[in-house]
Amino acid sequence: MLRLVTLFCLLLAVPVLGVLGSWLALDAQALEILRHQLDTVLPQYAWASLVLSVSVALGVAVVGGATAAAVSLFEFPGRRFFEWGLLLPMAMPAYVAAYAYTDFLQFSGPLQTALRELTGAQKALWPDVRSLPGAVVLFILCLYPYVYLLTRTALSERGVALMEAARMLGAGTLRRVREVALPLARPALAAGIALALMETLADYGVGAYFGLTTLTTGVYKAWLVLNDRTAAAQLASVLLFAVAVLLWLERRAQARLRFATSRSGALHAAEARPLPLRGLAAAAAMLLCALPILLGFVLPVLVLARLMWQEAAYGEFGLPLARFLQWGLASLKLSVLAAVLAVALALVLAYLARVGQGGSLLLRASGRVVSLGYAVPGAVIAIGILLPLGWLEQHLPQLGITALMTGTITGLLYAYLVRFSGVALQSLEAGYARITPTVDETARMLGASRLRMFLELHAPLLARSAWAAALLVFVDVMKELPATLVLRPFNSDTLAVVAYQLARDERLGEAALPSLAIVAVGLIPVIMLSRAMRRG
Repeated sequence: MLRLVTLFCLLLAVPVLGVLGSWLALDAQALEILRHQLDTVLPQYAWASLVLSVSVALGVAVVGGATAAAVSLFEFPGRRFFEWGLLLPMAMPAYVAAYAYTDFLQFSGPLQTALRELTGAQKALWPDVRSLPGAVVLFILCLYPYVYLLTRTALSERGVALMEAARMLGAGTLRRVREVALPLARPALAAGIALALMETLADYGVGAYFGLTTLTTGVYKAWLVLNDRTAAAQLASVLLFAVAVLLWLERRAQARLRFATSRSGALHAAEARPLPLRGLAAAAAMLLCALPILLGFVLPVLVLARLMWQEAAYGEFGLPLARFLQWGLASLKLSVLAAVLAVALALVLAYLARVGQGGSLLLRASGRVVSLGYAVPGAVIAIGILLPLGWLEQHLPQLGITALMTGTITGLLYAYLVRFSGVALQSLEAGYARITPTVDETARMLGASRLRMFLELHAPLLARSAWAAALLVFVDVMKELPATLVLRPFNSDTLAVVAYQLARDERLGEAALPSLAIVAVGLIPVIMLSRAMRRG
């Protein structure tokens, strides 16, 4: 059993090892290709990715940190709604928001058309939204909830009580925010920014639709357009290195989030109340919290609904219902299978760690790779799968593995397990952390076997954690685009792929339906998360 689990976890590490292994074949021709990239495209890719990352980092820090401080430290009208409403943009994939804003803000869109008729202007009133600044704004609106969620948690636990203590010592509001709230929230801000940047670097939909020259779009261009697997692997390894640095920074920030609170301090924090705001200050706080929700969720949904209604009203809706159901069923099948497999693997790994059988160096290392898979961009996973497949096809064509991985959904499920098993594992590890070890000791003293202890004791107690893990993986697979775009077999498109292809062909009205379906599915974990936060 242990050997089988270890082997399976090592298989999930193959994509990352395949990308890194491309440097072992650095012959004269590959070295010349690398020099050519350094002289031509690589500086442009790196600069665009750097500008995008720095801009998004500053934006999500300001928006997420400011909204978290507002709802955690102050009391104003609508605060209870904003506590969970600020999570709604998490359900909006950035590439879906890109389709909506492109239609709404472009030269022929409803906003510019109305303003030109009102003012008599003939030219465009602002630059094209499909640009690097436009992508920065979209990523900020869709990714700030990562910073908001972590920062709000940090401030809610101790911020109100410490702010009250600073007030009693005579500190003014600005000084309390500057010297108490900001230092307390700094590790959470860093962790949230790192998560947002990993999502930014892993994105392909926005970059390809807006025509950006980032590392991720460069990987796909080198592989699919130039048919140069060496260049694609080298660019993917650069992207993987950048994500590894961000992951290290995020884990370092998470380690600093741990602190101890005395019982009296916890009681004092529970009795503390946010600072009431009145007049202009309350209005400013309401506006601060309302704008991200309106721009990051409400407006894109309304634009997509308008596009879909126009297509249906004018009888131009070219998306057959039967085809839509086929794409929806394909997405549903892949999401359910990936969720079941990921949760099953996570249950085994978490259980082995619980009973002390996960102590072998190889199993711990492979389990670590599984837990870090979420940080690996889909582009890197796709390249990492195709490179070993190409080698096997060249040297062992009789195995037929290439046809199995690319001609069926096996390759997609493999990529999903590499990418999202870490999400399920984190949820189940958190569930096990709430089960006291004395429960296991009591069961063993009563003569229960390990299998019976898992089936009759652990499984019922982990049911909610397993369900939450399955739901998170289900929604992540439903939204996943980069790996699906490369690895999907023929006639097996998903809602995400169809929405991207229709939008790329400027058929935004038809892309609205699958886009809204993805958003609707994405609302499920947001609602669950908001309910958990209210209970907390």
